Amino acid sequence: MQAKKRRLIWICIAVIVLSVASFLFYVFINDRPGGLSDQRMSKLLGMNETIRIPTGETPENAIQKFRGNHPELQIIYKEQVEEGMILFTRRPSSESSNLQVEYARKRLFGWKWGWGGGYAISQSSPSQFVIDYMSIPRLDHISTPFPMVFGNVLDPAIKRVTVESKVNGEHVSTEAKLVEVGPESTIWFVFPPAIVKTPFEIKGFNDDGVVVTSKENKDENDSGTMSNEK
Repeated sequence: MQAKKRRLIWICIAVIVLSVASFLFYVFINDRPGGLSDQRMSKLLGMNETIRIPTGETPENAIQKFRGNHPELQIIYKEQVEEGMILFTRRPSSESSNLQVEYARKRLFGWKWGWGGGYAISQSSPSQFVIDYMSIPRLDHISTPFPMVFGNVLDPAIKRVTVESKVNGEHVSTEAKLVEVGPESTIWFVFPPAIVKTPFEIKGFNDDGVVVTSKENKDENDSGTMSNEK
């Protein structure tokens, strides 16, 4: 009887060890540079060859390894999201309004770049613009926090930003988060529900709740500027 119990215990231990080993092996082949997750990403990007996304010790390190070392690129804000971190970066420039977002996904053995995008818009006549923006759509078959709409607040009169749409005839409004990232520098971003599709409308409000600017967006991969409506 004792021998039978010992055999059962050893069988249970062996099953547990094999299960853990199998899990770790799958995680390794999935997350390693050029692994299964990178193959899925490559297919989404329409690439013939597999992209090799390196693993970093931190979100910043993962983005730097993937994008390359650019000393002029400044990380101005970080927002924790489910399964990872969104990093907002900017290149100092007096000639353009620019902003980039990078999603770093937390993995068992570190962090990996998951998706991102950005824009640069000439400031030839900056005084007429109050907001700029970019939209990144939801990705099929890859887990990310997107869709996302984000941008710079160019006029301090803007105190609120919303993204609004109609879903099955019902009005849906999502409030953006405004973050001061430096002297006279504010960014805004919002994660609309995945059910929100184009067209959607971006609205900017002043302190009195009056709409200062609005724009209908019909392209889910759009970027641009918004002027004062007055």
